[in-house]
Amino acid sequence: MASWVYVDGALVPGDQAAVSPLDRGLLYGYGLFETVRAYEGRCFRLGRHLERLMAGAERLALAAALDRDGLERAVYRTLEANGLRDARVRLTVTAGVGERGLSPPLSGAATVIVVAEGLAAPGRDEGVSAAIVGARRNSASPLAGIKSLNYLEALVAHAQALAQGAQQAIMLNERGHVAEGSTSNIFLVSQGRLLTPAPACGILCGITREAVLECAADLGIEAAEVELPAEALFAADEVFLTSSIVELAPVARVDGRAIGDGGRGKVTALLAAAYRELVRRER
Repeated sequence: MASWVYVDGALVPGDQAAVSPLDRGLLYGYGLFETVRAYEGRCFRLGRHLERLMAGAERLALAAALDRDGLERAVYRTLEANGLRDARVRLTVTAGVGERGLSPPLSGAATVIVVAEGLAAPGRDEGVSAAIVGARRNSASPLAGIKSLNYLEALVAHAQALAQGAQQAIMLNERGHVAEGSTSNIFLVSQGRLLTPAPACGILCGITREAVLECAADLGIEAAEVELPAEALFAADEVFLTSSIVELAPVARVDGRAIGDGGRGKVTALLAAAYRELVRRER
């Protein structure tokens, strides 16, 4: 547990941080979260994370209860209170304590929690193993594309991957197209082209995913957002996962079958280096 946790405007010792048992985030999973990576005391693209959170809050009738600038201040207050420079920061917002039942919240309440934990630099060379799991993303779900607290589906997917002897899950959508990892976006490299599932596949469009597409454009790598059948994974020259915490993680095997030479491919390495340079420039 972090030494200091931000809860509704106050920094409290981590072992004393608490929310009401009547909080709608606890009762119904009614809320949103963002996980941000801090490098040398600065959060990479925190503004984009907050934009995504506020867009989700609009969809969940929570935006009126949130102050975007206040959320940014809360993140940095928590980092500073814990004396952290390189960290994982989780910002959670819920509908707070309010009306019981299934109607949208009317009280205008919100609970805001920020937790920051020290984080070492991720490994960048060893590929991970992945498995296509039975849990599916539903592109027609009202929660598609937002980072909801309703995260049990992702936990189930991850558990299914572990049960298959893999480290990471790959989820298809209801039409059988590749969607995303349980906590990541996915990219394929095929004949020099960079391919990633389109937003219409029901994915959460990650901030790292967005940055990688920018890096590809800068490097002159052709990229496309498309629908991908599961078989495309096995035909790919390279596969990698992206998230704020892992950055770019090469996938060595899917369902036990080697991808490329089983290591970090040339395009993945180029993009990983470009991403790190982007982070350095924007600090």
